[in-house]
Amino acid sequence: MVVNQFTKEDILQILSVIIDPEIPVVTIEEMGMLKDVKVNGDEVEVLLTPTYTGCPAMNLIEQDIKMTLASKGVQHVSVKLVYDPAWTTDWMTDIAKAKMKLYGIAPPLTSACNSERFTDNVIECPHCGSKQTQLISRFGSTACKSLFTCKACLEPFEYFKCH
Repeated sequence: MVVNQFTKEDILQILSVIIDPEIPVVTIEEMGMLKDVKVNGDEVEVLLTPTYTGCPAMNLIEQDIKMTLASKGVQHVSVKLVYDPAWTTDWMTDIAKAKMKLYGIAPPLTSACNSERFTDNVIECPHCGSKQTQLISRFGSTACKSLFTCKACLEPFEYFKCH
């Protein structure tokens, strides 16, 4: 039996480059989805918290984790989804929010602990910075985003909802 030569910190560093397939400019680490890694000899268990229960990207993320670690010689990998506590936008890094904005997605406005109502908050356009925006649909391309339009530049954009 070959014992895994990687530490928990090594594995976390390797996994830190895996992107969120639904927002390909941020990593699962920046999103706060990568919760922990357990190394036991040649076995590695990766603990992930999905942004939403039933998130369709989780299968792809799990495959990416296993392929990335296999490319480094780690063969015995399991991925465990952790739902308690539930993922929150509070776990996102400021880097993730800045990357989203540059990508054209308005990042979450408030802490997930605060009640969010679109009528009370002005969602800033990630394209031109205008606060003259309008909610088009509470659901965008994924359940975690809403669709808005900017009245200033007339561009549509998605807003990553707080939760």
